[in-house]
Amino acid sequence: MPVEITWWGHATCTVEDSDVRVLTDPLFARRLAHLRRRRGALPPPGAWRADVAVVSHLHADHLHVPSLARLAPGTRLLVPRGAPRAVPGLRRLSHLLVTEVAPGDRVTVGDLLIRVVPARHDGRRLPVGRHRSPALGYVVEGEARTYFAGDTGLFDAMAEEVGPVDVALLPVGGWGPYLGEGHLDAGRAAQAVARLAPRSAVPVHYGTYWPIGMDAVRPHEFHAPGDEFVRLAAERAPGVAVHRLGHGESVRPEVAR
Repeated sequence: MPVEITWWGHATCTVEDSDVRVLTDPLFARRLAHLRRRRGALPPPGAWRADVAVVSHLHADHLHVPSLARLAPGTRLLVPRGAPRAVPGLRRLSHLLVTEVAPGDRVTVGDLLIRVVPARHDGRRLPVGRHRSPALGYVVEGEARTYFAGDTGLFDAMAEEVGPVDVALLPVGGWGPYLGEGHLDAGRAAQAVARLAPRSAVPVHYGTYWPIGMDAVRPHEFHAPGDEFVRLAAERAPGVAVHRLGHGESVRPEVAR
């Protein structure tokens, strides 16, 4: 079966490879604290189905306990080391097989190898949280090598620490009018593509959630990052095929044989 990527919105994707379904940063909420989903229908129940789900870091829009609770019993869940201590709600998800991981770890699921790689991002649950966990990326290796960056800033050793990849799922925006340190915007994501040199790239983490009551505040930061990434990636990495998906859309990217 060809490798297939589906973007459900924000950082939530399904990667199907070697008959294994990998779900990234599951978020199935219409509203989350001060954020509401402004674009794209909520992912359907079929999106909740996965053999393994991976969580990149502890921020609530990436580690969302009510969304994780919807996963089927027996689903494997990879979380940053220390997450159950920092997020007590995780310990109540007794129907999931939770494994704590850190950069350098390797986990086998079926015929897939999942490599855990570093990210440059604040790994705390809250800005004042006492417990720290690493922010992570994941490389799913099967028929293709698919890199899910989670949230990360650009860093010098990115290509070395991530390794060769065929597909890169890269954040290009956020959920508010300004991006803080440790994030990629469209320009920095295009630089990341140039460094990683995948065959294909998919922009994620934009155009889904926005603060309630702030629709008119810097709206281009909500609407524009996907198209801006397509334009800048074409300039800086013209050999990379960029697939800008709509919510719920899928692509079968070309992979090396």
